[in-house]
Amino acid sequence: MTLSQELLEQRLTRPFKYFERVGSSNDEALAWLAAGAPEGAAVIANEQTRGRGRKGRHWHTPPDVALALSLILKPDSALLPRLNMVAALSVHDLARECGCEVVGIKWPNDVQVNGLKVSGVLPEAIWEAGELRGAVLGIGLNVRADFSGAALREKAISLEYVVKRRLDRVDLIVALLRRIDHWYCRIAAPSLLSTWKSRLNSLGKRVTVDGVTGVALNVTAEGALLIRDDNGHVHKANTADLTFHSANESR
Repeated sequence: MTLSQELLEQRLTRPFKYFERVGSSNDEALAWLAAGAPEGAAVIANEQTRGRGRKGRHWHTPPDVALALSLILKPDSALLPRLNMVAALSVHDLARECGCEVVGIKWPNDVQVNGLKVSGVLPEAIWEAGELRGAVLGIGLNVRADFSGAALREKAISLEYVVKRRLDRVDLIVALLRRIDHWYCRIAAPSLLSTWKSRLNSLGKRVTVDGVTGVALNVTAEGALLIRDDNGHVHKANTADLTFHSANESR
């Protein structure tokens, strides 16, 4: 079943805007937030022509193959870094509900199935005179995108490829929003941090982050990663790309 305004109206009770084709769902949500959108409002797109990720990366999400969703939230500013945890745990839960068995979170918020990326997250905030006005939590989830090409098959995966059945994207949106609501209500709770930490597949591994190579030791309450380099120094990374290294790699 394809996405449509009518189907979403039948299933969603929160305010939302649906776009058959859009540049970036995050851009639309940021504009709506600036115009006074209520907390919990969502922007949903069938196709994204200029999706945005970390470090300003852009990509095209073709129609009918993925979820492109941006949710407007208004957390306490001190808890803003925890939106990464909320999103990653919500997608992790959804992947498990769909029947995926090997699911993990690659720090800070990439959800992986069978060791390959199935979802990406981008939180963005609006500040006014030093006060947090609100945040947008952008989530992209591969449902039936084709990654059989040589360039991507070692990096990304889609839910339907794993579970071997057709998934209804409206059902997925409803379930994902339900899980986001669940974890967002617990954004200040110790259970959010402990559950996110328990699902990270990065701790104890040899990694490189921001040019620092070493062992991923732990995470802070705000979600920063602590890395011990080969000289025994501990470095803190707040958000960046993480690269795994094989266990037998020479130091």
